[in-house]
Amino acid sequence: MISFRYQAIGAGGTAVQGVIEAEDRRSALLQLGQRGLFPSNLESCSGPAIIAATPTLPVAGGFQLSSGIRRKEITAFTQEMSALLGAGIPIPQALASLGEQEENLPLRAVILKIAEAVRKGEAFSSALAEQPKLFGKLYTSMIRVGEEAGVLPKVMADLASLLEHEDEVRSEVVAAVAYPAFVLLFGVLTVTILLTVVLPRLFGMLQEMLTVLPLPTLILLKVSGGLHQHWFLLLVSVAVVVGGSFWFIRTPAGAAAWDKFKLRIPVAGAVFRSAALGRFARTLGTLVKSGVSLLPALKIVENTIGNRVLAAQIAQVAEETRGGDSLAAPLRKLGIFPKTVVQMIDVGEESGKLDEMLLKVAEMEERHMRAKTKTLISLLAPILILIVGALVGFMVIALLLPIFRMSSAIH
Repeated sequence: MISFRYQAIGAGGTAVQGVIEAEDRRSALLQLGQRGLFPSNLESCSGPAIIAATPTLPVAGGFQLSSGIRRKEITAFTQEMSALLGAGIPIPQALASLGEQEENLPLRAVILKIAEAVRKGEAFSSALAEQPKLFGKLYTSMIRVGEEAGVLPKVMADLASLLEHEDEVRSEVVAAVAYPAFVLLFGVLTVTILLTVVLPRLFGMLQEMLTVLPLPTLILLKVSGGLHQHWFLLLVSVAVVVGGSFWFIRTPAGAAAWDKFKLRIPVAGAVFRSAALGRFARTLGTLVKSGVSLLPALKIVENTIGNRVLAAQIAQVAEETRGGDSLAAPLRKLGIFPKTVVQMIDVGEESGKLDEMLLKVAEMEERHMRAKTKTLISLLAPILILIVGALVGFMVIALLLPIFRMSSAIH
């Protein structure tokens, strides 16, 4: 018998730790599962960690990527792994096959490393947990549940569907934002070139011809001269401000302030809220459907929702659920979801189809997010065009006024 030290979440949501004796790690996992414990860490008292706890930093989509490996490649790996497991191919052989066929060298190295670990007897979820930048808490937790329940092919298919759907939603949002971003970038580039390269030469000629320049021309002359003379200082200042902002957002206080600010932005705040709530409902629904009990599932969702303000509210929901309340009651109290959505969740709990209702709620929130995104883009693009047009128009007027004055003086 081998002694294993474990940390787990109990059925009531309380953290539990202790030592258990079993013939091997699989037997230890089965014993913990029979006791109603959800293990987050399991290690031999005389050896290295067998199931490593994954980081709890919130990551959009449940996992983050390392350099050289794109998000869509992880989704494709999950889909292919799901198909191979569904066909009855053992995990080591499936991983080895995918690793040999993978064209992305960094991802190929990761897959073959996982295959080697599984071939030596390590659990699939444990091997994935050793790559936290690629496979986060949501990913490894679902795989672990599938292993323990003996339904890994089904759980892998659910996970592949979840990641594929998230990729589709993300692609739609990026495509919608691309046009306004191009308009803004093109406008800033055009105005910058005019102010720093073209206008200083023209203003030199105008000052030689006229002793007194019109007010718009003088304003543009001062702005253009300042940018032309102090462009390096301005560039450094912008870099410092942008870098400082990114650094502040990476701190806990800055990230919380930024998440709170995003939810309060007019029109855009509703988009961020709908996106986060849609992710919450879809992730929780997928976890419940895969066999994860409600309280551990809420803990996982709390760390993967992608917004610290809403994550704090989910933590409150988990605390009240731990006391025996249903999911709908704390959601209704906190006002996270609209009343109709809470009512749907309540009906899902009463009918024993909570996972189905949560997935329907996710579809509703994602539809709202898409509609609000279209509204935001339909407003943003014309506003940006008007701003760029106004700036260019002001510069044209500032240039034409002294020309008109010279023409009047000649006549």
